[in-house]
Amino acid sequence: MDKQKKFKLILVLGLLTSVGPFSVDMYLPAFNHIAVDLNTSISNVMYSLSTYFIGISFGQLIYGSLLERFGRKKPIYVGLTIYLLACTGCIFAFSVEMLIAMRFFQAVGGCVGMVAARAMVRDIFPPHEFAKIFSSLMLIVAVSPILAPTFGGYVTASLGWHFVFVFLFILVSLVFVAVYFMLPQTKNPDTHFSLRPLPILRKYREVIANVQFISFALTGAISYSVVYTYITGSPHVFMDKFHASEKTYGWIFAVVAAGLIISSQLNSLALNRFQSKKILRTAFSFQIVIGVIFVLLATAELLDMYSAIGIIICFIFCQGFIFPNASAFAMAPFEKNAGSASAMLGFLQMMTGAASSALMGIFQEGSLRAMAMIMTASTIIGFMIFILGERKMDKAASAALFAEEDLELIEGF
Repeated sequence: MDKQKKFKLILVLGLLTSVGPFSVDMYLPAFNHIAVDLNTSISNVMYSLSTYFIGISFGQLIYGSLLERFGRKKPIYVGLTIYLLACTGCIFAFSVEMLIAMRFFQAVGGCVGMVAARAMVRDIFPPHEFAKIFSSLMLIVAVSPILAPTFGGYVTASLGWHFVFVFLFILVSLVFVAVYFMLPQTKNPDTHFSLRPLPILRKYREVIANVQFISFALTGAISYSVVYTYITGSPHVFMDKFHASEKTYGWIFAVVAAGLIISSQLNSLALNRFQSKKILRTAFSFQIVIGVIFVLLATAELLDMYSAIGIIICFIFCQGFIFPNASAFAMAPFEKNAGSASAMLGFLQMMTGAASSALMGIFQEGSLRAMAMIMTASTIIGFMIFILGERKMDKAASAALFAEEDLELIEGF
């Protein structure tokens, strides 16, 4: 594959993947305006974020089967159409309940890009390139937290929060056109793939039963939930606690996201010299140390706005090394069921994100300390799963080696 074609593919796949994150980040600076306009509280507006994560989680399981049965492109068209209809509902929402409901369906539609992009990476590229390709996708995805809140803050301040969703409608319409004209069909429809509930559940059970998949999928999902904890808690922490304006909050979000972009690209360079597992172990070690310091400083209330931004940047910087490598290891075993594996991977990621988002929502009146504790706990749990999974895989590999040696001895007689 020539470099120009490869660049176009990664660009479109990255845009598809970024639909979900961009739709989260852009309306964050509008929370206060939405609460006032809809005569409700910020806590209630935050439920629209939690339901969005839930919609993304379960929606991905639906698309996993559809991508296997109908090929890659038709389900993308259906999902993006649902997104655009729900986006229209958000524009004309007259109550917080309607906004919450429309955000759910917006998530169900938009998440198709996340599932399809991972599956198409597995279709197109060889396994040894997965981690680098995921790092490239993360570069595009990570640009959205830089542009989305910053632009969202200006749109909200100048035109009102409804126009945030007008912009999202226009943006996703352009992505729809790019998919139609620039994205190839990487997998033909499989008419033998059943859409009945029991066969679908069996497919997902096979995916979960794979030790490598479940170990690295949970490692990546739980550790990446720190990003969702930050997304949910940052509006309250920076705009309410530290009294930052919508525009300032947008720039804060951009600076933090820039750290994630830089680290994801450094990960691509690191892969030329180090093994993925060594990179994972090192990144986790640094993140845990930073997390413990974060908790101690937040508990002692020694952090002002600028020092809080600094330590959050350092913390999330580590995710650029953890997430791409964990995702690559999780997807590697699947050649035939890439759609189902991608859907389950996304489901686990978003469910942990929804859980951390809901947990942060409960403590939204709480402080920076709550954010620090949830983020650090997620990192420690993710690292423990990585260590346990690695040991289990090594044990399984040793057992397989002994079985092979025994078979050779038997054949020798």
